[in-house]
Amino acid sequence: MSRNTEEQGFKSVKDRINDICGRMNIPEMCRARLMECERELTVHFPVKMDDGRVEVFTGFRIVHNDSRGPSKGGIRYHPDVNLDEVRALAALMTLKSAVVNIPYGGAKGAVICNPKTMSQSELERLTRRYASEIAILIGPERDIPAPDVGTNPQIMAWIMDTYSMGKGYSVPAVVTGKPLEIGGSTGRFEATGRGCMVSTLLAAKHLRIDPREATVVVQGCGNVGAVTADILAKEGCRVIAISDSKGGVYNPEGLNLEGVVDHKKETGSVIGSRNTEKVTNAELLELKCDILVVAALERALIRANAPLVRARIIVEGANGPTTPEANKILLDNGIFVVPDILANAGGVIVSYLEWVQGLQSFYWDETEVNKYLGVLMTNAFNKVLHINKDEKVDMRTAAYMVALRRLETAMMTRGIFP
Repeated sequence: MSRNTEEQGFKSVKDRINDICGRMNIPEMCRARLMECERELTVHFPVKMDDGRVEVFTGFRIVHNDSRGPSKGGIRYHPDVNLDEVRALAALMTLKSAVVNIPYGGAKGAVICNPKTMSQSELERLTRRYASEIAILIGPERDIPAPDVGTNPQIMAWIMDTYSMGKGYSVPAVVTGKPLEIGGSTGRFEATGRGCMVSTLLAAKHLRIDPREATVVVQGCGNVGAVTADILAKEGCRVIAISDSKGGVYNPEGLNLEGVVDHKKETGSVIGSRNTEKVTNAELLELKCDILVVAALERALIRANAPLVRARIIVEGANGPTTPEANKILLDNGIFVVPDILANAGGVIVSYLEWVQGLQSFYWDETEVNKYLGVLMTNAFNKVLHINKDEKVDMRTAAYMVALRRLETAMMTRGIFP
């Protein structure tokens, strides 16, 4: 489905913000500010490729709102990313940081490229040039990047090093999601998946579903999907299907996740894992289960396939995996949806903890990090669930209401200069 057929871009996010601001009587000044991004930087920069060619790439860094603190958001490397998508993701980061009540605003960055076809040296040259181009916006007290689709801790290390060279001293807090050896945090790699696990178990408890009897389907086998599946399995859930970009595997008796992940490492796909049958990504979304975790890219659930979903709970591990049309269908069918700005906030929570550790040069062990993550995720889920019950709204609307009230308070308290 084309991006224009069923829109889930910045306009979609703005429409939802506008509608809920109206419902909550949020002042026009706050509403108007949230309708636009505060800063937008587009850069076109040359990179020397391994064969000697010079290729010009396009990148973005967008700050949506920083009323509650420095802006925070990942950097995406993907061939199909565009400015509208980055704006939408930056706005979602503003809401996500507010809903889990950490002192950040929202931002997002991207480079239009295909990292899968680039060598390590080409990726390093691209990253360092992009970092130098956006250095006018980023900084540990201004705007802090992190990994996203197509990027990883090594890319964060190159950004940190490039920024530090410009400053003349090491600045570990300029990015999060770094390798442990240069100031990264324990638990950061698993953070988004662990947050999804906490959200899933709290949703199951709310609906009185015993995790030890629950069946789970996971779309996505990256660091979010694979980690979520693994941790839920350790909590007693039966993971019956999982997929990657090439397709999925299914076993109603439960998957041997370790074997599936090992097979993917060896072959590049989960397809063909022992004791499994192949399913397409479309078929996987329609499997009967208690919990469906959508942890791939945007627009996984659309108007066409939403009526076919047979899960009792949907947990949005990816950003924007459900279009507005699909969301309405899912709610009408009685499916409990844990929205992305709540479900996958574990990543930004541990990014915040990494940033704090970097600023203080005082580091915690994984037990301590996971404890803070669990407390913040649980508090946020319970706050959203309280609004869900009191206001008789769905969880997505409730999450937006929590976030927007906090943003309103920050903007009204700070006022406008001059």
